[in-house]
Amino acid sequence: MKPTNVRQFFQKFPNDDACLEHLFDVRFGQGHACPKCERAAKWYRLQSEQAYSCQWCGHHIHPMVDTIFEKSRTPLQLWFYAVFLFTTSKHGVSGKELQRQLGVTYKTAWRMAARIRKHMADVDGEAPLGGAGKIVEVDETYVGGKTKGMDWRDRKTVVMGMVERGGDAMLKVVPDQTHLSLIPRIMQNVKQGSEIHTDELRTYQKKFNPAEYTHKTVNHGKGEYAKLDGTSTNQIESFFNHLKKSIAGTHTSVSRKHLESYVKEFEYRFNRRSRPQTMLDELLSSFPEPDA
Repeated sequence: MKPTNVRQFFQKFPNDDACLEHLFDVRFGQGHACPKCERAAKWYRLQSEQAYSCQWCGHHIHPMVDTIFEKSRTPLQLWFYAVFLFTTSKHGVSGKELQRQLGVTYKTAWRMAARIRKHMADVDGEAPLGGAGKIVEVDETYVGGKTKGMDWRDRKTVVMGMVERGGDAMLKVVPDQTHLSLIPRIMQNVKQGSEIHTDELRTYQKKFNPAEYTHKTVNHGKGEYAKLDGTSTNQIESFFNHLKKSIAGTHTSVSRKHLESYVKEFEYRFNRRSRPQTMLDELLSSFPEPDA
């Protein structure tokens, strides 16, 4: 059963023991070779600590080590529920909301949210976009800060977005809109052979090597948003619109220092837009391989 609502969640994870058993099963499982005696073993749950013991030599393994739950005093079930809230929200979860839902301090809730966002980014990865015959839309936007005054750009942060038509997106917080900030990131994260669509920003007008990329543009300044041949940046702009409205509505504002983790959270969620029901299972099952 994959929990899709609160009742199903608590049926599957009714207490801390059930959560710890889940971690043990997805990371080790019965029959796991003991790293000390090197024998396939049956593992017994210890009541004195959150660990399992080898039937042969008594060696202990700790399922929470090398996960976002390590060294946390917060009950494991609350951690799992916090992850559940992140996977059932389209607009993110604020620290204040976690504080209310979990009954923990704001400091604890903020720290939990930061770890969950990092885990989402790690699970999502940084696989290159596009490839031969595929279209990648590229654009950038300003996030945060007030928009009034001559220096409003200094109060905002530039977020660069790349999205493959019908595929995944990748967001990057960048210093500015210059050639050095944007073009190398395209070359690092978009496969050669891709068709790149951008707006008329001067940065993009320095021609890409035609042997590596096909480059097409739309001119927003002239009211051009989509050409008859399909050239547009509508998908990435729609994603940006959702991102900014969600941040403003859920978090009010996000500092430049932490913005990267927030945009990666929305990147993760966007990349699973066609299979949102898999997110909880994925996040509660994807951890580093245990040390031998």
